[in-house]
Amino acid sequence: MKPAQLNRIEVLLLAISLLVVVAYFAEVPRNPPGFFVDEASIAYNAHTIATHGVDEYGQSFPLYFRAFGEYKSPVYIYALAALYWFTGPSILVARMLSAFAGLTVAVLLGLLAARITGQRLAGLIVFIAAGLTPWFFEISRLVFEVALLPVSLSLFLLLLYRASKREEWSWSIAMGLGTLLGLMVYTYSVGRLLAPLFALGLVFFFTRRRWRGVVLTWIIFVITLLPLFVFTLRNPGALGERFKYVTYVKPEDTRATITFRFVRNYLWNFSPRGWLIAGDPEPRHHLPGSGSLLVGIVVLAVLGLVIVLLRHRRDPWWRFVVYGIVVSPIPASLTLDHFHTLRLIGLPVFLLVLAVPAIEFLYGEGGKPRVGATTERGTDERLRQSERRTVLAALITLTIVQGAIFQWQFHTAPPRVDAFDSYYPQVLDAALARSERPIYLLDKTPAAYMYAFWYATLRGVDLNNFQLTTKDTPPPPGAVVIGHESRCTNCEMIFERGQFRVYRQK
Repeated sequence: MKPAQLNRIEVLLLAISLLVVVAYFAEVPRNPPGFFVDEASIAYNAHTIATHGVDEYGQSFPLYFRAFGEYKSPVYIYALAALYWFTGPSILVARMLSAFAGLTVAVLLGLLAARITGQRLAGLIVFIAAGLTPWFFEISRLVFEVALLPVSLSLFLLLLYRASKREEWSWSIAMGLGTLLGLMVYTYSVGRLLAPLFALGLVFFFTRRRWRGVVLTWIIFVITLLPLFVFTLRNPGALGERFKYVTYVKPEDTRATITFRFVRNYLWNFSPRGWLIAGDPEPRHHLPGSGSLLVGIVVLAVLGLVIVLLRHRRDPWWRFVVYGIVVSPIPASLTLDHFHTLRLIGLPVFLLVLAVPAIEFLYGEGGKPRVGATTERGTDERLRQSERRTVLAALITLTIVQGAIFQWQFHTAPPRVDAFDSYYPQVLDAALARSERPIYLLDKTPAAYMYAFWYATLRGVDLNNFQLTTKDTPPPPGAVVIGHESRCTNCEMIFERGQFRVYRQK
C-alpha cells in the first residue's frame, strides 16, 4: 500500500475516532434515564466527602464506604468527590466521569496496540474497536465503581509491556506496577481477587536479571494492601458480607458440588451466545437483545490467540495476556449470576489486547518483497498480503457497522425507566408538596432512602425533613410516608408509581 493511501486510511479512521468520542458523551446524563440507588449512594457520599470530609454516617474519610449491607470501594467516590469540590453535586458530572473513564480505556488500549506493533494504524483500529465495544460503552454510562477498573488495568498492561522489553526492571517500573495492582484492589470488589492473580502472573517475567524487579513489585503491592489489612482487622467480615448473598458457595455444599458449579459458570462466561447475542441479562448493565462484544473483535481475538500460540508462546508478555484471559472470569464464576458484565470487566480488556497480533499479521509490514526473492515469489507475497489486508478491512468494516448499529439501538431503545427507578423525582415532589414534616421513609430494603437523600440534596432540601422508619415503628397518624414495596393500609393515597407510594397515614 502506498504512503498516500495509508494517510487517507488514517484520516478516515481519525474521523471515525472523533465520532466515537462524540458517542461517549452524547445524551449524558439522560441515557440511561434516572439514577439507580447504587449510583445515588456513590454520588451522595462523594458529595458529603467534598463538603464535610465525612461519609453519610459521619465517618471521616473512610477507606471503604458503608452502604445498605455492603461496603463500596473508595477510588471512584474520592475521584468524584474531587470533581464535586469544584462543581457541586450533579448527575451530569458523575456520569461524565464514567464516560471519560470509558474513553480513557479506549485511548490506553489504542496506545498499547501502537507500541506493540509500531504502527499508528493499529492503534487507531484498537481505539475504535474498544470505543465501539458495547461492554465498555455501557459501563461508561453508569456511576459504578467498576468504571475505573479497566482504566487501572489498561495502565498496568501498558507499563508491563514497556517493562517486558527491558532486561532489568528499574525501581520506578516496580513501583508503578505494584501501585497499579494495589489501585485495582481499591477500585472494585473483584479487584481484590484479580490483582493478586495478576501479581502471581508476573512469574512469567522471571529471569536471572529481572527477578529482583518482580520481587520488588510484589513487595510494593503488599505494602499497598496494608490499609486493607487494617480495615479487615477492625471490621471482620465486612467486605465479604455482600459476597455471601451473591455466591453459590455455601458451608453445607461438598467440594464436588462447588467445583461443578464453578466449572459450569466459568465455561458459561466464554459462551459465544453471551458474548455476541444475549449479553448480561440485567437491564441496568446491558441493553436487552444485543451482544456485549462485536463479531469482528472476537474473530480477531481468536486469530490473535492462534498466532500467539504458534509464534509467541515463549514470549512472557503474550503468556501473561493469555493468562489474563484465563483468570479474568474467576471472580464472576464464583457468583450466582450468569455473564455478569461488571464482574467480568477484565475479560474484554485482554480480548482487545489479544486482537493486536491478528491486526499486525493481517496488515503486514510493507509492500516490497524480501531482497533476493524471485519476481514470481515476490508477486505471490504481495498477493497474499493484499488478501490479508482485505480480510482485515472486512473485519474492521464489520466492527464499525455493528458498533454503529448498537449505538443506534442504544439511543433509540425504549427508556429503561423501571431498571433505574427514573420516576423517583416525581415521587419525592409529591411528598414535598405536602406541608406535613417530617416525611417518613419506609423501605422494604434498607436502600431506597438514598433516593430521597440524593434528590433532596440536588433540590437543596434540608435532610432534616426526612425520618427513617420501619414496620416495627410505624409512622404516627397524619404523617406523610414514602413507602417502598410496602402496602398502604389505613391510609390516604397521594401518589403511586412503580415500587413507591406516597400516602398519608390515618
